[in-house]
Amino acid sequence: MTELTYTKLRVTLNHRVAKVVIDNPPINVLDVTLMGEVRHLLASLHNDPEIRVIVFESADPEFFVAHVDMTLGEQPEALKALQRDVPTGLNPFQAFAEALRAQSQVTIVKLAGRARGGGAEFVAAADMAFGAEGRAGLAQCEALMGIIPGGGATQYLSQRMTRGRALEVILGADLFDARTAERYGWINRALPADELDDFVTRIAENIAALPDGVIAAAKQAVPHIVPGDGFERESKAWMDLIFRPAVGQLMTDQLKAGAQTRDGERDLESLLRGVIARSA
Repeated sequence: MTELTYTKLRVTLNHRVAKVVIDNPPINVLDVTLMGEVRHLLASLHNDPEIRVIVFESADPEFFVAHVDMTLGEQPEALKALQRDVPTGLNPFQAFAEALRAQSQVTIVKLAGRARGGGAEFVAAADMAFGAEGRAGLAQCEALMGIIPGGGATQYLSQRMTRGRALEVILGADLFDARTAERYGWINRALPADELDDFVTRIAENIAALPDGVIAAAKQAVPHIVPGDGFERESKAWMDLIFRPAVGQLMTDQLKAGAQTRDGERDLESLLRGVIARSA
């Protein structure tokens, strides 16, 4: 068994499975450092023949990855850092999710808590995701911040569910429980919370133990649907909204009301809607 050291990730390599525990208190917000560490980890493991499966989970039982850091707009240097080494045609958040999608290993999300915004896009970009009934939750809540998803959700959700359901997710902006997410195709399965750990461990180790070449052949034979200009259209639509002064003010007001705090994030959709109602 080997361990890799990061500041916001705890990584354990065992039986050809990399277990990655996300630990970025207080709510696992997807900030520049966390994004950088995940991308570095993916790159370091990409060509490692001894690692066949990567399992992502959270040190926080309530939050997998809350969402992208809402204060990024106030951090110009951080935004510049995000722009480095981004492939042509993608914005930094799409590039982050696409790095996960392009991983040579099988990627699995063990979802025991909430994942919203960029966190939900992380889930959709993984090869597989399994959620805990009564505890897991998924939401694309960006519309309540005056924007749309900008990290691939418009493309990923369109591949996992009908257009009507994708629009329901994006414009309805509600938190989806694990059973509904399973029914819509957002995750593979919803499992009783006390069975989630054992199930994910078993499927990860079973996949990792397959004969040489099987995983690569399967991932090649079951390709991702290439979205064409979908990422470009998503990015343009997102950027047309994100730089509006009214959007910046709305997010500032939502942060003041408790967004990105543990209490506020437990019912984030109600908090965001409340701020919209008061500002109307």
